[in-house]
Amino acid sequence: MRIIIAFAFSGIERDMFAAMGHDAWSCDLLPCETPGKHYQGDIRDILHDGWDMMIAHPDCTYLTCSAEWAYGNGPYHQKVKPETLVGAARCKARDDALDMVRLLLAAPIKRKAIENPRGVISTRIRPASQYIQPYDYGEDASKITGLWLENLPLLKPNKRVPGRIVTHNGKQVERWANQTDSGQNRLTPGPDRWKERARTYQGWADAMAEQWG
Repeated sequence: MRIIIAFAFSGIERDMFAAMGHDAWSCDLLPCETPGKHYQGDIRDILHDGWDMMIAHPDCTYLTCSAEWAYGNGPYHQKVKPETLVGAARCKARDDALDMVRLLLAAPIKRKAIENPRGVISTRIRPASQYIQPYDYGEDASKITGLWLENLPLLKPNKRVPGRIVTHNGKQVERWANQTDSGQNRLTPGPDRWKERARTYQGWADAMAEQWG
């Protein structure tokens, strides 16, 4: 198959499908971190180039349900960083992000998977086909993530990694290596934090290639 991995700079999924003999490409505005077939540019430039499958990871910044306060017009906006979009500007950014998801779903590609954390795609476009966790695919990590699928089967868990047991709010709960005991993400704030959080888990890439390739 001709496969495009959209909004992907790591090459992880592309390389897994390529290893199986598929004509797999990645596409992102950033250069790819690993050698291989990569289109550095806008996915819209190549969306109609005869792909058989697309796996897309659109930017989740304005698609998640985090920072919902920033979509209003309260006085707290005076306390945020100048580069942070708030109010009407943030609402416009969310609308643009949703339009990109609609464009991807409408693309003339038979098999499609859109990946994104839990957020407004499910309420503004359509519910996710399924939600997956990296710890069900051999990763010591927790990050609930939705898949919006077309002509692809649900991704089956293949290897569960148990979390450590901690007490939180008086209850025994599981936590994984990327979480504090309270459930917060361990990644230190910094300019590359978004990049690390956006990177595809190898366990997910393995399962996608094995089950969809």
